[in-house]
Amino acid sequence: MQDSDINHLKSQAEHIYQEWDNALSQNDIKGLLSLYKKDAVIESPLILHLMESGNGICRGHEEIRQLLEKVAQRKPPLRKHYRKGFFTDGKTLMWEYPRATPTGNQMDFVEVMEIKDGLISHHRVYWGWLGFKVMEEDAYRQ
Repeated sequence: MQDSDINHLKSQAEHIYQEWDNALSQNDIKGLLSLYKKDAVIESPLILHLMESGNGICRGHEEIRQLLEKVAQRKPPLRKHYRKGFFTDGKTLMWEYPRATPTGNQMDFVEVMEIKDGLISHHRVYWGWLGFKVMEEDAYRQ
């Protein structure tokens, strides 16, 4: 793969990094879904909690839409959007929402996305202790 191909992939990943956070902060479900492949998969403990399913996995746009609608309705105050940057090789995109921010605490997560054809194909969310505590206390249902 040539440098220009790698730069193009990295540019696509950066686009997803920016647009995904913008859409999430505005509860823009349509905008978020436009960043996912039709058969994309999301894995997160929040799915198990909010969707009351037997697992923490959503597959495809319809299931992902249902999850995103619940997230938009129930984001607790500690669910903020402070982050410092991202890492990517053009195929995998990763970033952290750290617990400690310049303005106080927020829920702590790590987002990992596999990118194919300029869209998210697989998305995994790893929760830190504060985020898990919010979920455990059922504060994500408010």
